Amino acid sequence: MYGDNDAEIVESDEEKPGVVLDYDAKGNIVSMEILDASQRITQPTRMEYELAA
Repeated sequence: MYGDNDAEIVESDEEKPGVVLDYDAKGNIVSMEILDASQRITQPTRMEYELAA
């Protein structure tokens, strides 16, 4: 899942096993990768997420 495609990724962290977050220079998350997603979730064609205000 990608956010701002023009943002330069300056750091990547494995937040939890199999979940990698990419950050820009300001510390904002600009993309998220879920490794082996189809094996880790029950409904691989459905994604739900929540944005914090």
